[in-house]
Amino acid sequence: MPGDVFDPIPTRHSLLNRLKDLGDDASWREFFDTYWQLLYNVASKAGLNDTEAQEVVQETVIAVARKIGAFKTDPARGSFSAWLMQLARWRIADQFRKRAKGAQAADPSAQAAGRPAKPSDDTSLTSTTNRIPDPAEFPLEKVWDEEWEKNLLSAALEQLKRQVSAKQYQMFDLHVLQNLSVQDTARTLRVSVASVYMAKHRLARLLKKEVQKLEQKLV
Repeated sequence: MPGDVFDPIPTRHSLLNRLKDLGDDASWREFFDTYWQLLYNVASKAGLNDTEAQEVVQETVIAVARKIGAFKTDPARGSFSAWLMQLARWRIADQFRKRAKGAQAADPSAQAAGRPAKPSDDTSLTSTTNRIPDPAEFPLEKVWDEEWEKNLLSAALEQLKRQVSAKQYQMFDLHVLQNLSVQDTARTLRVSVASVYMAKHRLARLLKKEVQKLEQKLV
């Protein structure tokens, strides 16, 4: 997406303040729906399997519930993002520690000698247990920012879909999101080139407004 279409990485301070009431089920559901995919994607890209990534999501949300009362909202963008990323970082590291312990448990001789388990003939064990990436080599901050941006764009696009016709969104999707040329988009959807240009500019403005609405939830 062009840089002038949306502004990435907002922090929802109003939602965070509501989360301090642990009995506010609606706000906690909103929080989970907003951030679970972000947490899952980052954990997966760090090298965790599906079960491990789901554990990261669950344990990070639990950690937020335990610590949100002490979190101080800050108008500076990224403060909550950095805080949440750090919680996720620790939970991802926990999963790698559990995996390493499982690898040693699978090889008692390695456990007794205090060395890593030998490769197993079991391919499932090899894929999930013995192949343990080094979390220190994973560019967490870079991946986190990328996934946070995607998370925001996805939420804004869902809102956009509800405001425009299916045909307009198709034109925007093909030309702007999928980078199809104006001519090919018009040919594919059997519309005029002018219609594609109009949809592009109109929906880009609407998308920017949707992002701004998300940002307005900060206070």
